[in-house]
Amino acid sequence: MGKILVITEKPSVGRDIARVLQCTQKGDGFLYNDTYIVSWAIGHLVGLQEPEKYDSRYKSWRMDTLPIVPEKMQLQVLPGTGKQFNILKKLMNDKSVSSLICATDSGREGELIFRYIYRMAGCKKPFQRLWISSMTDEAVREGFSRLRPGSDYDLLYESARCRSEADWLVGINGSRAFSIQYNTLLSIGRVQTPTLAILVARHHEIESFVPQDYWEVHCTFPGYKGVWFKDKVSQNRNFEKEKADFIAEKVKGKTGRVKTAAKQLKKQLFPQLYDLTELQRDANRRYGFSAQKTLKLAQQLYENRKLITYPRTDSRYLSQDLVPVLRPLVQNLEEGPYGIYAKPVLELSRLPVTKRLVDDSKVTDHHAIIPAKTKMKTALSEDERKIFDLIVRRFLAVFYPPYEYEETQVHTEVEGETFYTRGISVKELGWKILYEDKNTESKEDEQSLPPLEEGQPAVAAAAEVIKKKTQPPKPYTEAALLSAMENAGRFVKDEALREELKQGGLGTPATRAAIIERLLEVGYVKRQKKALIPTEKGIRLIKAVPEELKSPETTGKWERALGNIAKGTMSPERFMGSIIRYVNYIVSEAAARRVHVVFPKEQYRGRKKSATR
Repeated sequence: MGKILVITEKPSVGRDIARVLQCTQKGDGFLYNDTYIVSWAIGHLVGLQEPEKYDSRYKSWRMDTLPIVPEKMQLQVLPGTGKQFNILKKLMNDKSVSSLICATDSGREGELIFRYIYRMAGCKKPFQRLWISSMTDEAVREGFSRLRPGSDYDLLYESARCRSEADWLVGINGSRAFSIQYNTLLSIGRVQTPTLAILVARHHEIESFVPQDYWEVHCTFPGYKGVWFKDKVSQNRNFEKEKADFIAEKVKGKTGRVKTAAKQLKKQLFPQLYDLTELQRDANRRYGFSAQKTLKLAQQLYENRKLITYPRTDSRYLSQDLVPVLRPLVQNLEEGPYGIYAKPVLELSRLPVTKRLVDDSKVTDHHAIIPAKTKMKTALSEDERKIFDLIVRRFLAVFYPPYEYEETQVHTEVEGETFYTRGISVKELGWKILYEDKNTESKEDEQSLPPLEEGQPAVAAAAEVIKKKTQPPKPYTEAALLSAMENAGRFVKDEALREELKQGGLGTPATRAAIIERLLEVGYVKRQKKALIPTEKGIRLIKAVPEELKSPETTGKWERALGNIAKGTMSPERFMGSIIRYVNYIVSEAAARRVHVVFPKEQYRGRKKSATR
């Protein structure tokens, strides 16, 4: 029996797996022993061929050559990766190698990386799939004990292939068609253009917003304060100062009564575990990290530090098979800075495990991000520590009781005018004890109240008129944009379609960061502190393209369709047929555009490059 070739996505992962398999001998670009050879890609080694490779006439960007729809999409070795590809190709076709193991990242993109290399190398040998969510030695050994046939992941590959080819077709044809029509280099993408449209729509809302002055009446009673309202608590604005002044003068110094004092005990359950998008949102809100930076840090904690599980997940739940390891994971945190929080959990006779935490039906390829079994051995960088801290606190929080508080809502009536007061009294911190030193924010209307009974007298000791202005919508931060991309259905007017799009969004957790970075790279968006602001070029692009190209509706449906291909409920041919029809529409629409848009002049940046997403 020949040797088994293991191919990983990155050199660092390859070296870790080689160590577990005891491959101690070194070759050129690989490690080996008598049973295994472990080699690696460097991310993507192989991609879809450039248009000019199909036909030399595509070297020039001309409308009469569009649409470019190859009969069969061909592959090419990506620039700068030829050496490592040739090493893999030689090993894959070596007579001493009888079979392969695909050990690239356990997800759609990882599957594509391996399959493209396999296809480009002309390899026909059988292969198995290593599918793991943690890079600890134990997890790697366990993964090798339950390898699955590569054919089990054929549908995942078909989904990945369709995504890759759809992005190529839309990006190449859209970018060329609109660049030619408007005589400037434009980048069009299946996901990036609708994402840009969301930012531009918010920009226009802010630009067209006209602020209005309004006045609130605040009244001071013994031990508490209240805000005047008309019929509903939300109707507390006076747009006529004279009216506000009149109310303040009317009640000042007068004795009223507590009209209602309703108390309600409320509970707030623990926040669910992180998926990648929620981790990126939280890191952006707390630390101002970009989505790309958070992903990079999480990958380091997974691959190099082995401190967390697979980060590119879209699930916030755990699977049932993980329940037995939860207590040992908490025990790992008993020593060190998290011991004070781990100890109360370990004192429980049984860990509280509910459907909010463990639900197999909500876990697809990977479960939520949690700490791995490895104990921290080396110091983390400051940024790594921040991401690890978020994940650990969120993990421990799920075993804590709910946050409980008593909410009191008081309506005080003086001279026929009503004032609203909201009071909060914390009864049990519960899981919020993990965040006591992290959350300094408090809501404006939260205050501690004295004992109040309905009907008791209340003197309006003071009444103040406070001038305020209506505020425009805020620009998107990365946290807010990630939410918008994830929930793109809310931008769709059709109610039935909006419901359908709850299962789809713009991009995936693994690709959203790259989309945002792409918008920055091509000059459609710029950062202003934490905000993402569309540039003049980005704004004009959205004006130039048709509704179908910028609507999240189209790409949201496609993302859902890609998921259905992976499940086997949609054929790749049907999906690609819809993409080709769409590409034909884009080109004909670009050629016929009569929208007058002039783009700002730019310095030449070098070779024309099309979008891929």
